[in-house]
Amino acid sequence: MLENKVCLVTGATRGIGRAIAAKLASMGGVVIGTGTTDEGAQQITDYLNAAGSQGEGMRLLVNDAAAIVDLHKSIEAKYGTVSILVNNAGISRNNLLMRVKDAEWDEVIDTNLNSVYRLCKICVRGMLRQRDGRIINISSVVGTVGNIGQAHYAATKSAIAGFSKSLAMEVATRSVTVNVVAPGFIETDMTGDLSDSVQENLLSSIPMGRMGTPEEVAGAVAFLASPMSSYITGSTIFVDGGMIRH
Repeated sequence: MLENKVCLVTGATRGIGRAIAAKLASMGGVVIGTGTTDEGAQQITDYLNAAGSQGEGMRLLVNDAAAIVDLHKSIEAKYGTVSILVNNAGISRNNLLMRVKDAEWDEVIDTNLNSVYRLCKICVRGMLRQRDGRIINISSVVGTVGNIGQAHYAATKSAIAGFSKSLAMEVATRSVTVNVVAPGFIETDMTGDLSDSVQENLLSSIPMGRMGTPEEVAGAVAFLASPMSSYITGSTIFVDGGMIRH
């Protein structure tokens, strides 16, 4: 379904990003996944190769503007135009607003939001030229409902939705779609470290009564990356077990 499509997935070392990269690879995509270290990039290469993908892992710090330019040049030279971009990389620096340091605020904004702007801007040019492309930005239910200690994180995830809607309108006539996937509480290393009481409280807010899996988020991304979603743009899919109800 994605044969010969060059797919770039940021933050693909583990968790949701790894599940997304593996899913796109299983669909025939040439997947380039990024990690923050050489070791992480090698881990990505290993699991992609094991899945039969022609792609590889590459090192990238998404808050480094120059590194994004260099990565894009490397991908285009070796694989060609990026047809599918998944902006998954992100960080959280949980703290009450009164305790947030300016450096923490700037780091979260630069990593979670500015990287989306930079990667979309550099990749969308090739998509517009070939009149085909899919951009999927990973947000969070926190961007809609908020969360104590995550004002900066929530700000970035909320902003991603508005950014994506606007970009979708700008590029729609060239058959480039821009959509958002907003996961709820997903079984990852982060949620696994939560205490039993905190997990029970979280589960009480989820109508389905369980956390989601990275593979379920990857399924939504796979749909938006595929030809089946060709008439969907500027939309947000919540993968949250029914937490968000409009």
